[in-house]
Amino acid sequence: MPGIEEKHMSFSHTARGIVRTIAIVMSVALPLSLTISAADARVGGKSSSGSRGSKTYSAPPSTTTAPGAAQPMNRTFAQPGAPAVGAPAAAGAAKGGFFNRPGMGMLGGLAAGFLGAGLLGMLFGGGLFSGLGSLSSIIGLLLQVGLVIIVVRLAMSWWQRRHAATASAYAAGPGAAGPGATGLGATGPGATGPAAAGPTEGPGGPTSFRSGMGFGLGSGSAPLEIQPEDYEAFERLLGEVQAAWSNEDVEKLHTLATPEMVSYFSKDLEENKARNDLNKVSDVKLLQGDLAEAWREGETDYASVAMRFSLVDKTVERTTGRLIAGSETPTEATEVWTFARRRGGDWELSAIQQTS
Repeated sequence: MPGIEEKHMSFSHTARGIVRTIAIVMSVALPLSLTISAADARVGGKSSSGSRGSKTYSAPPSTTTAPGAAQPMNRTFAQPGAPAVGAPAAAGAAKGGFFNRPGMGMLGGLAAGFLGAGLLGMLFGGGLFSGLGSLSSIIGLLLQVGLVIIVVRLAMSWWQRRHAATASAYAAGPGAAGPGATGLGATGPGATGPAAAGPTEGPGGPTSFRSGMGFGLGSGSAPLEIQPEDYEAFERLLGEVQAAWSNEDVEKLHTLATPEMVSYFSKDLEENKARNDLNKVSDVKLLQGDLAEAWREGETDYASVAMRFSLVDKTVERTTGRLIAGSETPTEATEVWTFARRRGGDWELSAIQQTS
């Protein structure tokens, strides 16, 4: 029938039009997806990896360079249950409940024990005070509880005085910065001063690395002052780590990063080899940097720094050199790098976090 044939032809033209449109969209989207993937091919670009000591599971403070939040770690050796510096009191407060209030650790445990004993007595047919015996037993129990309370309070008071004296000694020590400390572009808690330092001449040309002082948030962390030579080391490591990654020089990476970070880099490089890919990174230039926080844990110093940098990031086929993704056009990236050093040692890359 003519009407049916006309409808069939119209439907066929419509279907062919839809298929043609999808093909055009795919042809445009495919190169775009390859370009986007190239931005994630650089060292650490695929995820947030590494450890930040006791602060591994807490986000570093935002800065002018990285105003957004740093992404949590996707790969880390740190255990989530490990208590951070100054964390026990906060953990108790987070649990809530009458017997978990801060400062009631031992007293709360005693009270909970007595209450539990009374409830058990009721469950097994006795009264709340079953098992205590006579009135004299109750009075004796109260006297013992009172004595324990007095001893615990005296011990807590002594500990608080000792802790306050230790904190004062830290604050008065050489190089320590108090609440009124000043610094150029300081963004860490408790730091004040001008917003930014003037541009400095780095390996890749003029840079804008802000310098200042940062303080760890843990109550037991000692203040750590970051010097200009430390910022120079951070900028140098930014370029050297990217170059060693591009050259697949794992031995060199061992001198620039912690063993944990090298294990991640090695795994990523092996995956590239399995895909016959080779990620080449060049022309790394620091554009701006801010100190997020710096702190000390035992014999180890930590510094988390937000860095915005440009680089040429491309992926080629390992055997032929054919360009798979990326281009010779520089792109920009913003990440938070954490550096660690043993007392008197050199800084090493300890973590890389992507920013949102």
